Amino acid sequence: MTEETPGFDQKSDVPADAVQPDDAAAQAAGAAPADEAGGPGDRAGDVTENEQEGQPGQEAVQGSQEAALTAQLDQTRTALHERTQDLQRLQAEFQNYRRRVDRDRAAVKEVAIANLLTELLPVLDDIGRARDHGELVGGFKSVAESLEMVAAKMGLMQFGKEGEPFDPTVHEALMHSYAPDVTETTCVQILQPGYRIGERTIRPARVGVAEPQPGAAGAGGEEPAEEEENGGPDQG
Repeated sequence: MTEETPGFDQKSDVPADAVQPDDAAAQAAGAAPADEAGGPGDRAGDVTENEQEGQPGQEAVQGSQEAALTAQLDQTRTALHERTQDLQRLQAEFQNYRRRVDRDRAAVKEVAIANLLTELLPVLDDIGRARDHGELVGGFKSVAESLEMVAAKMGLMQFGKEGEPFDPTVHEALMHSYAPDVTETTCVQILQPGYRIGERTIRPARVGVAEPQPGAAGAGGEEPAEEEENGGPDQG
């Protein structure tokens, strides 16, 4: 048992308004749930407000990105169109160049063949004269025919026949005469045949020509006039 000393009041060392440990713990336990209950709602509100505030900025960024992509796409399309036009122009130039080269190659080939055959024309003339005189016989005949065949295979064509009209573009008149049986200037004698390669004449035909006799047509046309003049006085 505790003995009490008479004459002294016992006073506590802890102030009266001080919170006891047990009471502080109880108050803290009661306050914590309230804070926890109100915390998520406050945080959700804060997040919603932040999202609303950030949406205009995100839309602006997306709009700028789309504009940049659209500009890049337009630049790519423009570059593709230009490259396509360049390719088409190069292809057309190459085709023109190839056609020009083919045409020049054919022209050079034709000129080379024409020069070669021009040098052979005197030989062909000798063969023709030998044939006309009956001297083209034996081995010489076979060689001459082979040469003529090769010349024909290379495109050489002979022209010029007696009786055809005279054409100054393909005929060269070396002799001239008059004949009653022709109505126009006519080749009556072939002195040397002409030769051509395609449409190109490498030597004109050298011919003798004959023209109608002067006054033959006029004399025939004057006879009816004289008869009419003579018949006029008789009728009178």
